[in-house]
Amino acid sequence: MSLLNGITVIVGSIIGSGIFVSPTGVLTYTGSVNTALIVWLASGIFSMVGAYCYAELGCMISKSGADYAYIMETFGPFLAFIRLWVECMIVRPCSQAIVALTFAVYVLKPFYPDCEPPDSALRMLAVVCICKYFNFIIFIILI
Repeated sequence: MSLLNGITVIVGSIIGSGIFVSPTGVLTYTGSVNTALIVWLASGIFSMVGAYCYAELGCMISKSGADYAYIMETFGPFLAFIRLWVECMIVRPCSQAIVALTFAVYVLKPFYPDCEPPDSALRMLAVVCICKYFNFIIFIILI
C-alpha cells in the first residue's frame, strides 16, 4: 500500500459520508456559520489527535490486523474476537446502510425539489446501491 493509498483509506474511514449529512445539523443547532465553523475546526482537531494516537499505537504494536491485533495484545483473544465480531456483524452493515441512504437522498432530491423524497424510493435506491456494491466486491474477489 502506497502513501497515497493509505491516506485515502484513512480519510475515507474518518470522514465517510458524515461530512455530507452533518452540516445541516451543525448549522441548525449552532445558529450561525461562524460557530459552525468553530465546531468543525474543533472536531477536526479532535479527529487529528485520535489519528495520531492510532498511528502511535500502530508503531508500538507492529502486528497486522489493526484493532484486532491491538485488542489481542492488550486484552487477549476473547475480547479481540468479540470486537471483530461486532465490527463485522453490526458496525460495517450499519455504516453501509447509512452511506447508501445518504446517497439515495442526494440522488433523489433533485427529482423532488418542493418536498422530501418518498421513503420507499429512498429505501429501494439504497438497496440497489448495496446490492451493486456487494456484486462489485464479489466480482473483484472472483477475478
